[in-house]
Amino acid sequence: MLFDIKILPSEKFNIPIISVGNLIAGGSGKTPTVEYLIRLLDATTKIATLSRGYKRKTKGYRLAGENETVETLGDEPLQYLQKFTDISVAVCENRRDGIRNLISDVAGLETVILDDAFQHRYVKPELSILVTDYFKLFTKDWMLPFGRLREHISGRKRADIIVITKTPRIFSPIVRKQLLEEIKPYPGQLVCFSYINYLPFVPVYENKCENSVKTENVYSIIMVTGIGNPGPMQEYLRRLCTDLELMEFPDHHDFNEKDLLQIKEKFKNLPTKRKIIVTTEKDAKRLQNAEAEAILGDLPLLYAPINFEFHPADKMLFDKAVLAVIKSGTKNIAEPISTDQ
Repeated sequence: MLFDIKILPSEKFNIPIISVGNLIAGGSGKTPTVEYLIRLLDATTKIATLSRGYKRKTKGYRLAGENETVETLGDEPLQYLQKFTDISVAVCENRRDGIRNLISDVAGLETVILDDAFQHRYVKPELSILVTDYFKLFTKDWMLPFGRLREHISGRKRADIIVITKTPRIFSPIVRKQLLEEIKPYPGQLVCFSYINYLPFVPVYENKCENSVKTENVYSIIMVTGIGNPGPMQEYLRRLCTDLELMEFPDHHDFNEKDLLQIKEKFKNLPTKRKIIVTTEKDAKRLQNAEAEAILGDLPLLYAPINFEFHPADKMLFDKAVLAVIKSGTKNIAEPISTDQ
């Protein structure tokens, strides 16, 4: 309220700031959306990402260097650092201080992507992207502690673009119209729809198992997750095996020795040789340490990378809006997609 009535200030910076966030506590697709933005801009723009660094054991501002770990950065920033070698990655609880430090530390910096920053209103982004999960729309939730909303859904008015993530790959105009009616975008807000594209499995520990797995020969998969919404991955893996065993942990879970031994025991007790363990890319970062490798290193433990892809009409509008902000430093948001499309 104090920001809304201009008592507390929101600071703008001399480079475009793009914010990605949500209204709901937990996973909605922020990380893949940030990665989509990086892939869109990386070839032409000098980028930095700035995250809080949830559950890291360091404090304050930290610009990522060599030999970073989950403990020093957090799992999501570490994922950005290892996947995108041409960008700068930083963490800071205070996003305003973090941006100031990045501008000072990174010569020629052209834009900062703020990860999970929709409620960080001391910064006024040039472009604010609000993500919401197709399976858990913010319109169908309640404020904490009765639900998972961090703030009232009226806060969506601050978004320039609303991205509905994890929609079906085959997406009918009728469902699109129903979702637009449910979201009720404000005038000038662009609503875009994305879906998950699963990529080939990758070993969690290099040189420990086959680089590729013939999924048609797999009978059992143990799915190990510590993310906000494992439902879409569960649905995907069910299509690849006869028997899917679930081991679900809390979001951003730190795997301890007991957890690791439980995973190993469950794998050994499955009555088939055609079995693998699959986790998410984010969870893999928390399993890539000496303790976990000592226990799980001899097992076929893989992760399933994902990309977010937009449906064709949405991709054109989303890319155009983002690139316009980078080029001119000002918003150029298209009209919302018609409910008749």
